[in-house]
Amino acid sequence: MDYTYQTHGVCSRQITFTLKDGVLSNVRFFGGCPGNLLGIGKLVEGAKAEDVVNKLSGLRCGGKPTSCPDQLATAVRQALDAEKDGN
Repeated sequence: MDYTYQTHGVCSRQITFTLKDGVLSNVRFFGGCPGNLLGIGKLVEGAKAEDVVNKLSGLRCGGKPTSCPDQLATAVRQALDAEKDGN
């Protein structure tokens, strides 16, 4: 299933991704630091969603309480929870 997440507290504005059988693909960030975010998207391509959440949750950017990777983890967690609940 395809998901769209509006980010909070970071330079990127939005994250889109596909989650199928617990695996991430097509991760795209809109806004933010292009090279870094393209790299993150490629690194998580084909990864287990739970692994991405565990690795990226809690990462901070400078003095901010979150980061683009942390926002991706939040988005993926919400998608996993929605799929578990059947939404």
